[in-house]
Amino acid sequence: MTDQIVELRTQEEFKEAYPVMKELRIQLDEALYLDLLSEMVGRRGYRLFALRHEGKIVALAGVEAAVDLFYGRYIWLDDLVVSASTPASYGEQIVQFVENFARSEGFKTVATASGLWRPDVHSFYEEHLGFERRGYVFRKELK
Repeated sequence: MTDQIVELRTQEEFKEAYPVMKELRIQLDEALYLDLLSEMVGRRGYRLFALRHEGKIVALAGVEAAVDLFYGRYIWLDDLVVSASTPASYGEQIVQFVENFARSEGFKTVATASGLWRPDVHSFYEEHLGFERRGYVFRKELK
């Protein structure tokens, strides 16, 4: 069986993807993950793609179309996770899929953010995938 990348659309498929997503989003229990995912799909047009190897989900890419004055119209890569038990090449494969998806939808840019504590991921984006570091993302928790 060959590798296959598919869009996940149903609640059952989202549940199947949860163990892999949990490797990236460790703060989410399954109920909150499903609740937030439902809202993201409904309000923002979030789409979740899965790379299946021998039928099993081994990588995920969550994306949404966005527009702003910095990038113009672009695809934002919200979530990229490759199961720790699989080769990093699956990450390259699913990002290549996202890039082709973006081109097919008429976008010229794919953008993402990554935590400061993940220099290995930064070098993966820059050295293996050809992404350019453009700045920092800032966040403020409101009390």
